[in-house]
Amino acid sequence: MSFRIIRSDITKVAADAIVNTANPLPVFGSGTDRAVYTAAGAGDLLAERRKIGRIGVGEAAATPGFALPAKYIIHTVGPAWEGGDRGEREAVRRCYDNSLALAAKLGCESVAFPLIATGTYGFPKDEALQIAVAAFSSFLASHEMEVILVVFDKESFVLSGRIFSGVDEFIDENYAAAAENAEYFSGLSKKEEIAPIGDFFASLFDEYDIDSKPARPARKRAPTPAASGGAKAKKRSLEEIIAQVDETWQESLLRLIDEKGYGDTEVYKRANIDRKLFSKIRSNRDYRPKKMTAVALALALRLSFDETKDFLMRAGYAFSPSSVSDLIIRYFIEEGVYDVYAINLALFSHGQPILGE
Repeated sequence: MSFRIIRSDITKVAADAIVNTANPLPVFGSGTDRAVYTAAGAGDLLAERRKIGRIGVGEAAATPGFALPAKYIIHTVGPAWEGGDRGEREAVRRCYDNSLALAAKLGCESVAFPLIATGTYGFPKDEALQIAVAAFSSFLASHEMEVILVVFDKESFVLSGRIFSGVDEFIDENYAAAAENAEYFSGLSKKEEIAPIGDFFASLFDEYDIDSKPARPARKRAPTPAASGGAKAKKRSLEEIIAQVDETWQESLLRLIDEKGYGDTEVYKRANIDRKLFSKIRSNRDYRPKKMTAVALALALRLSFDETKDFLMRAGYAFSPSSVSDLIIRYFIEEGVYDVYAINLALFSHGQPILGE
């Protein structure tokens, strides 16, 4: 299983369990808590909640989901924010850890979370987001479960920190370069010879790099024997051409895993992809991945940007300077950040599909 981020109403999420930021006492307040009680059926849920009694800060307890699409509601009590010096961060982390442990104990295959304590309790959303993702990453390293972070609106999703501050600037700079490039190529005569299309895509980011590297010159084609007055070139048979095909994307993946000394589990978990999907990949030499799956595995392998371009090319893909998601991924690779969870936060905040399946 894996980690997903969605923008939705948590009471409408079809998961085995949803998590509710609850009141310590068997009453319900405002915000997410009231929405959960209303959607589940306040009378039935409140009667069940009274059987549990008081829940301490950071603790978690479960009730049936009643009228909700979820089988269970996991109630956890977050801390009220008092400036951060009273153990609030540690308490929120316990909320996530204890809720995840309880979901596992209940046999859940999926669990959906809000950003705990960020409503009426006033916990800063950017810090809550970082704590949530750290908890999910730690849990999924040793468990198979789908963990869903549910964000109600765009304002609820706040990114902060140095690593995120440069993303928008990087996108703006490279979009401008892409526009300049498009204008340049639109003026070329059809008779003008340019580098082969494969070389063009392979060199595009180098040609318009943010560090202002000089453009790589177009590769000149070597003259054929016939053009230089030599003997006529012998045509190769189809069998001879096929025999020279390089390793497939799947073979490249397995070779890189071995060369880097990683284990399969380590790789597919870091890539945020499902174990069953990875098994399909391993058993099929000619497996054709989705682009974002291939990128996620390149990040799990800690490949450089050039290595990532080659890895994607074997699956039939290329990076594009006109793609926001490609630019975000390139930015993180060049920053030396390979954490798929962090990259997915940036992708989600820019309205892009996230990595993994």
